[in-house]
Amino acid sequence: MQAGLAGLWPPVATPFGDDGGLDTIRLTRHGRALIANGADGLAILGTTSEANSLTLAERRRVIDAYVEAGTPRSRLLPGTGACAVGDAAELTRHAGEIGAAAVLLLPPFYYKDATDDGLFAFFARVIERAGARPPRVLLYHIPPVAVVGWSIDLVRRLIEAFPGIVVGMKDSSRDFNHTRQVIEAFPGFAVFPGSEVYALKAMAAGAAGCISASANVNAAGIAALVRRWREPDAERLQASVITVRKALEVHGMIPSIKAVLAARYADDAWLNVRPPLVKLDPTARSALMSDPAIVALQQPVAA
Repeated sequence: MQAGLAGLWPPVATPFGDDGGLDTIRLTRHGRALIANGADGLAILGTTSEANSLTLAERRRVIDAYVEAGTPRSRLLPGTGACAVGDAAELTRHAGEIGAAAVLLLPPFYYKDATDDGLFAFFARVIERAGARPPRVLLYHIPPVAVVGWSIDLVRRLIEAFPGIVVGMKDSSRDFNHTRQVIEAFPGFAVFPGSEVYALKAMAAGAAGCISASANVNAAGIAALVRRWREPDAERLQASVITVRKALEVHGMIPSIKAVLAARYADDAWLNVRPPLVKLDPTARSALMSDPAIVALQQPVAA
């Protein structure tokens, strides 16, 4: 398994002020709380982070804010994917320069008919422009959202062409069979399912850990499952985290996560999202917060 790349890495939600501006103080406080509640590291600038609603400068600022706040750099896993080679390369280079554990790299997702040859060329140019010592890369595979994905054949080609750089995958395919196929095809590859729904099966198959949106509000529960998957209560832990995830999915994952965080931190600024997302209306928020699975989560959180 890849050194330092294991366990629970929540894709950290990004707080915004009422004017829509990035709020790095709330951001880094939330990161500290996640680590205090069992996270092994922070997958920043991912889907749940609304990263593709941030400017390139804002994404760099997020990385820097964590460093300035004293977050161990080995606990940072920035998302650096972009449709433009130059943008992806700039973020990847910056993540390498600050000493991040690795980066999460989306494929360029606008052109849905991109071929493996085209995706290989994109990746190669990003790495060529990412500095003399580019960071390790986890391929971010999320075809339900991006449509474009990293095929098994392409992953093999990238591993062979970039040894020691292409070291793992966040698999958000929502397909356990695909996750298992990747694990079996590439021994030692750090594979993280993008949902805790099948975390128990994935850990048993050899997954490195989990990178899941709902860890923003249930870090302790998912961390317990990832660490105790061999123990007799693992099935109970698995059932519990699924219940929480299902409650969050009813009204939309990202606005729901932010609604729970607003209640947890007693801070309505956490309700803010960037368009095209919209915050939960009062009816949906009330329904979410009265769900028994969510009520059970509302415990004091270390900040």
